[in-house]
Amino acid sequence: MSELINNREYRQQVLKEIISQLHQGKSVDEVKDKFEEVFQSVSAAEIAEMEQALVQEGLPIEEIQRLCDVHASVFKGSIEEIHQPPAAADQPGHPVHTFKLENRALEELINKEIKPHLTAFLENDSPEAVKQLADQLDQLSQIEKHYTRKENLLFPFLEKYGITTPTQVMWGVDDEVRTAINEAQKVLANYEGPPEQVKEKIKAAVTRVNEMIFKEENILFPMALETLTEDEWLKIAEESAEIGFCLIQPPGVWKPRNINVEAKVQAEGEKPADGYLRFPTGILSPDEIHQIFNTLPVDLTFVDRDGLVKYFSGKDRIFPRTKAVIGRDVKNCHPPASVDVVEKIVEDLQSGRKDHEAFWIRMGPRYVYIRYFAVRNEQGEYLGTLEVTQDIQPLQEISGEKRLLEEESK
Repeated sequence: MSELINNREYRQQVLKEIISQLHQGKSVDEVKDKFEEVFQSVSAAEIAEMEQALVQEGLPIEEIQRLCDVHASVFKGSIEEIHQPPAAADQPGHPVHTFKLENRALEELINKEIKPHLTAFLENDSPEAVKQLADQLDQLSQIEKHYTRKENLLFPFLEKYGITTPTQVMWGVDDEVRTAINEAQKVLANYEGPPEQVKEKIKAAVTRVNEMIFKEENILFPMALETLTEDEWLKIAEESAEIGFCLIQPPGVWKPRNINVEAKVQAEGEKPADGYLRFPTGILSPDEIHQIFNTLPVDLTFVDRDGLVKYFSGKDRIFPRTKAVIGRDVKNCHPPASVDVVEKIVEDLQSGRKDHEAFWIRMGPRYVYIRYFAVRNEQGEYLGTLEVTQDIQPLQEISGEKRLLEEESK
């Protein structure tokens, strides 16, 4: 046992050294030989555990993220085949089966459409060729639905088991893929030449997509299949359609072999008791409260005093939310690059330095106004933070006055 502990300590020290070398500017090729030598027969799960331990020691997520390209380069031949997925993952409708079908569709789009048309484009960069590539990149951008399901459905369950570093690292890399696709789209949208610039951006984007496919199927999915229960996979499957799918539709509905019905009912909670909830200014039934919140022309999300997501309104949301987010640490609901901002907002509201904060951003045709309010009781004690999100573009377009009721068209 002591030999095993010492080996793990040694391997963890090697990980630190490799990360330091990458930080100092060494390339993947310069460090991968050492990585392969030390981790030749080590499982992906153990490496993930060591990376998480480094984060707990204070190493930033962004530094761990530097290892992702080393993983992709070395894992193909250096990680032992111990993560064989159970039969359930091969059944249509299982979330992993759906994720893999999407990956196959993405590979087909890249290999049979984007790459051949990029080759033709380099010979003749006509407006038709530009439009064709732009249309195919629009299809590639559907990967957003794939990543959103992964980040908002799969990651919360892994985090409940204490697996936080791999999810945060992968979310950061997802954002890099999004950026690469977006940059390729911008180059085509404003294309004036030379074609080599388009080639560089598109090749970078498809390379990042392919690397993430490999990381998902050789690291993330095996780890998740080892960790999650059938009940949890069922919840992910049931909520996936709300976000949508990338390039495909699942060919079936997955039915797990065993469901712990009692645990499922207990986890979901009992139905609210009939009756009214009394407020200082009136009374409302639980159903009335639920429908009032869903009728308000804003998105609401409440994070309690401990930083856990406790409630969100569920109708026509601007930013996606699923039930899997309930009980999740708010820091894990945002990309790594945004975590510092989120923590600062909550800290300012909780400490009393501020009572509210606001941001406003353009999202296509929407002009999104995001406000954060400290929720306090009558004694001034902090209860949590309320996020209120609203599309204010229709309000910005209002002018003049309206004093009459519009008649419905016959």
